[in-house]
Amino acid sequence: MTPQDSRRILITGISTYWGGRLAQALEENEEIETIVGVDSEDPTRELERTEFVRVGTQHALLRRLVDAAGIDTVIDTRLVVDSATTSPRLAHENNVIGTMNILAACAGPESTVRKLVFKSSTHFYGCEQDDPAFFTESMGRPHAPQTPIERDIVEAEAAVAEFAEKNPRVSVSLLRFSNVVGPDVRTSHTRLFSLPVVPMILGFDPRYQFVHEDDVVAALAHSAGHDLPGIYNVAADGVLAFTEVCGLLGKRYAPVLPPWGTGLALGPLRRVGLRVPPEMLNQLRYGRGLDNRKLKAAGFAYRYTSREAVLKFGEYLRLHPVLRGVREPYRYEREVEEFLRWSPSVRGGESRLNPSELRGLERLLSAHAEPGGIREGSAPRATEAPEPEPAPEPQLAAPPVEHYDDLETEEILAVLGSLDAADLPTLRDYERANRARHGVLGAIEGLLTRHEAASRG
Repeated sequence: MTPQDSRRILITGISTYWGGRLAQALEENEEIETIVGVDSEDPTRELERTEFVRVGTQHALLRRLVDAAGIDTVIDTRLVVDSATTSPRLAHENNVIGTMNILAACAGPESTVRKLVFKSSTHFYGCEQDDPAFFTESMGRPHAPQTPIERDIVEAEAAVAEFAEKNPRVSVSLLRFSNVVGPDVRTSHTRLFSLPVVPMILGFDPRYQFVHEDDVVAALAHSAGHDLPGIYNVAADGVLAFTEVCGLLGKRYAPVLPPWGTGLALGPLRRVGLRVPPEMLNQLRYGRGLDNRKLKAAGFAYRYTSREAVLKFGEYLRLHPVLRGVREPYRYEREVEEFLRWSPSVRGGESRLNPSELRGLERLLSAHAEPGGIREGSAPRATEAPEPEPAPEPQLAAPPVEHYDDLETEEILAVLGSLDAADLPTLRDYERANRARHGVLGAIEGLLTRHEAASRG
């Protein structure tokens, strides 16, 4: 699959931080025709041309969406990798059952899906005293999973591997991300490092490797735009000791946690809102290192090293008390979003057309087809001396305005409401026969339905 083949993308977990960030990044790529985001919860980030569908991980419903929209690429961002955010039961349903359902929706010889990107975690490797200095993608897990989240990740990756084996025509990319830091992402590690004094386990100074949140989004987008089958570690260059991390953040550290019974000793931290999940405890002892050369060899360039990612996070910690409350959180409102996307009263899209182009679009869309073409509702012209052989198949009109096929969906939607109802079928037929943009066709069908309802009323 070549990069340009990823034109119709479905993102699962659009309400999660990563799903929303990825959708915003992909919206900037004009070569991508359609972005559909699915989740059972409302989006948490403002989206411009991503179409949100409220649906969970029911494979039958997802399959209908995939087939109807002709999805060629699915990016699964839902995996829960921090057990502090939910219960073990809900995490298992999301991570294992949900993954199996999504894979089932993409499987089969008749499926339009040709690429699958799965966001996983380096919790797959675990953290033990005798681990290698750096895990490579070809290494398995040295020890059996010790925590529920680790077991979920191992089971989910096994399901993805089985899917890749049974569906060789689908390019499957599995990305294992290390610990993430940044100004907006919230994890158990970022909450730990936000404390005035950072507790650590007595006798241990584990090594840490990070990845900046912007590089997480960039790696997912890179995988969507390139043919990268296989497993890839995603971790920035450089490894830092725990005490070095605290120093870069300007934090004091205190080795006050006992090596045994550490979980019980962390109980008082819950009073200040910090819960250290089980999968994090061994990392606070032994840490983990990752070989990141494979993804870099595939053309991906990290913007931040581990050290730079920590420094950026430190800047946020220093500025957060000053900027707190300045930025109003986004809240999804369905009626507002539909108005902004589909109403002809909204300005913005037409500003990208000059006045002559806009007038030409309105005039030519309502005109009859050029000679040799047809217009819905009109009869073909009769000839004076018809030939006995079959007449050539009628062709649709030329583009209704110069460079029509180069116009963005928003630019066409901006003028649809000003067209006569009789002109809409002509535009619909031309669009179907050419680019078949889902947003344009959906808006035209919606306007036709309204006109029909109004005429009946």
